[in-house]
Amino acid sequence: MKPLRTFLSAALAVAGRPRLWPTAFVMARRFAPDRWWARRPFLPLPDPALLRFRGVTQYGDPGHPPEPRDIIAWLRWCKAENQRQR
Repeated sequence: MKPLRTFLSAALAVAGRPRLWPTAFVMARRFAPDRWWARRPFLPLPDPALLRFRGVTQYGDPGHPPEPRDIIAWLRWCKAENQRQR
């Protein structure tokens, strides 16, 4: 699974949902490795090991990228949990 491809598909999935943008930015920051800006491709990409783990636990395949609908569902859940905890 390619982290850059995952990042781009997530960005495209969220692009048309402005209400999820703040949540997506927070989650991207939380999942980005330390000093991500110091390494190519200079994007806050999650650790490839995390993506493999999520592929196995969610889809049964370490190479399966997250589906855009799953990313949106997860961000909606994160937003709702954040609001519930306030």
